[in-house]
Amino acid sequence: MKELAEFVVKRLVDKPETASVEEFQDGDVTVLKLLVDEGDKGKVIGKQGKVIKALRALVGVAAHKAGRRAAVEID
Repeated sequence: MKELAEFVVKRLVDKPETASVEEFQDGDVTVLKLLVDEGDKGKVIGKQGKVIKALRALVGVAAHKAGRRAAVEID
């Protein structure tokens, strides 16, 4: 899941070298924290949050396939 999120985010932003994804556990949920440049946050969020919603759905499907739960946060 981390690799999937990182792959998508790095292709969305203008500065892919500054984009990364941190993964940690919060109970039974895997949390993926997206770290991007301030100028790229808007691209990752998208108009009315459509891009981040799509990314969350994509990661959610991958997590479900693996039998786990996942959440995506942006910082």
